[in-house]
Amino acid sequence: MRNPLAGALLLCAALLALGPEPAAGLDIKRTEVKEFIAHMADTYGFKKRALRKLLKSADSQPAILDAMAKPAEKAKLWYEYRPIFINERRIREGSEFWTAHRQALDEASIKTGVAPEYLAAILGVETYYGRLTGTYRVLDALVTLSFDYPPREKFFRDELEQFLLLTRDAHLDPKTLRGSYAGAMGAPQFMPSNYRRFAVDADANGRIDLWNDWPDVCASVGNYLKEHGWNAGEPVLSEATVPPEKAGDLDGRKLALSETVGSLAAKGVSFDAALAPDAPAILIAADEADGVHWRVGYNNFFVITRYNHSALYAMAVYELAAAVKQRVQLNDAAELATSAAPATTP
Repeated sequence: MRNPLAGALLLCAALLALGPEPAAGLDIKRTEVKEFIAHMADTYGFKKRALRKLLKSADSQPAILDAMAKPAEKAKLWYEYRPIFINERRIREGSEFWTAHRQALDEASIKTGVAPEYLAAILGVETYYGRLTGTYRVLDALVTLSFDYPPREKFFRDELEQFLLLTRDAHLDPKTLRGSYAGAMGAPQFMPSNYRRFAVDADANGRIDLWNDWPDVCASVGNYLKEHGWNAGEPVLSEATVPPEKAGDLDGRKLALSETVGSLAAKGVSFDAALAPDAPAILIAADEADGVHWRVGYNNFFVITRYNHSALYAMAVYELAAAVKQRVQLNDAAELATSAAPATTP
């Protein structure tokens, strides 16, 4: 008899030799592509010939579909996810970013009510403070997900529509813009619809640039959070404890403001909150290596999850914000002490 294991190994070797599945140009004769082109022409006045040429130049990339299938927020537990974003390098570079762009952060914070550490932390989590804004062509990402990703094709087709409108209105080249595998763009990683809706021309130079213009970037992140309900000065997250006998009755996996400070306290959750009993709250079960640790998130925590619908993401932003703020305060104090020290005489 043939050895089935040997056969399987030969098959794996053959597949590895072939390498990853290559990108393929979009077939513009597909019914759904033709319908999209007709919609853009009829609704927004795009030229069908130019749009066919543009979409034909896009590549549907299997690597994008693979990335969509395994985002870190869903594939990792908190204790695995946290070190990606809460580490010495990201904290140090966050303090350097804050120092370099203090004015832009402060002005955005004053206008939106969002503390500067949260503006910096979101940029730190999203793109390492603007250094890693994505290597995929946005056009390729949105075309791939619009026409070859059935689970969310309507969402991404709407984003492709917004992308084409954005590039036309802002005089951007749709063939050259690069972003994430999901089509998010710039230092804050805005999807096209969010770019059009929330991006701000903070320095009033007549254009919005979320790649290189830091006043625009900081103000746009703040505006996004403000428009999603950020309450200036309110806390984001508290550590909590739960009696072991009550833990089984509590749900810490639901991302919704379905509890209040008072209702959680009544269920035996112990935490410090400088908020009224009727303030909305979320109970969070954070998976650490030694078991579940409990936290309570408030309205502003939920607002952060509107940026990325993940409690892990919001916790990473919260912890990075606190760490970067502490580092900046220490650096400022050290600089002040140095400048105030009396000069020594030889």
